[in-house]
Amino acid sequence: MSLKNSNVIKKIPKLLKDKFDNKRINKIYKSFEKSLNIDQSFIVAVSGGPDSMALAFFAKIYSIRKKLISKFFIVDHKLRPNSTSEAKNVKRVLKKLSIDSEILTWKGKKPTKNIQSLARKKRYELLFNRCDYLRISNILLGHHQDDLFENFFIRILRGSGLKGLISLSKKTKISNINLLRPLCHLQKNDLIFVANKVFNFYVQDSYNEDEKFQRIKVRKFIKKLKLNGLDKKKFFTTLNNLNHSNDVINFYVEQNLIKNSFLKYKRDKLILNNSFFRQPYEIVFRSFSVSLRIIGNKYYSARGKKISRVIDEIMNNRLTKTTLSDCIIEKVNQSVIISKER
Repeated sequence: MSLKNSNVIKKIPKLLKDKFDNKRINKIYKSFEKSLNIDQSFIVAVSGGPDSMALAFFAKIYSIRKKLISKFFIVDHKLRPNSTSEAKNVKRVLKKLSIDSEILTWKGKKPTKNIQSLARKKRYELLFNRCDYLRISNILLGHHQDDLFENFFIRILRGSGLKGLISLSKKTKISNINLLRPLCHLQKNDLIFVANKVFNFYVQDSYNEDEKFQRIKVRKFIKKLKLNGLDKKKFFTTLNNLNHSNDVINFYVEQNLIKNSFLKYKRDKLILNNSFFRQPYEIVFRSFSVSLRIIGNKYYSARGKKISRVIDEIMNNRLTKTTLSDCIIEKVNQSVIISKER
């Protein structure tokens, strides 16, 4: 049955359907739909770049076809003088295609160092808060194939472990929120085509050529690797293998938390028994990190070095009491008690 004869497609507004009928766009969408494959409500993060504009269009079509609730959010970081007018412009462009969106603003003092990392954390914090308010557990992000390449090499340069190397996988979970990346197998050129064809618009980030940011240096390095034969297929095989290994570790982390921790009925205190710390180090590290997030009510863990320091003190019987990530951590007999810092 052709798309034009489909009863489902007839429910899509003509304004959207006219764009959707383009053969190349339709082919890219089918790949997107297969990758996403969920039947739950979701929110969509829209930055205004070509990847997120393509994501917004595809997500709107998907939500109509699957009869799902979808919400679209633009984050105004206020890091550039024109960021607010830019966000409003993105909102207007989306509205022209019947995509309603809301602007979330990062208020307060802005950092002068580690800007991109802190901005990313704040962006997620704002989106997670909306998820909690709307009782939606899925966020769609516009990361694409090039982003996976860049993230992998950036993490290597930082000395990241397995979890860091695959942190932009197709699906990751932070607390009870699923971060979904249905474009991660698609090339940026395809997404630029969609943004131009559908909206005739996308935002060009002025930071994209600024080599003071490590990501830009890595991006240019990868271009050189591609010219010298970087094999994309083998790269994704490596990522898949790493993801499988990560799944195994996550299984044992969950088992450690189930068997060797006890959450008090008010959910403000977690007790870790002695066996909790007798697991392989990676299991202990991740389990302890999750424990801090649970009690501290944080979406993100404390820095790895700080967590490692506290674990080392616990395992070498040097810890009596300390604080980390809005938590109080204290050793009582053979147990470690994590409670919320007041």
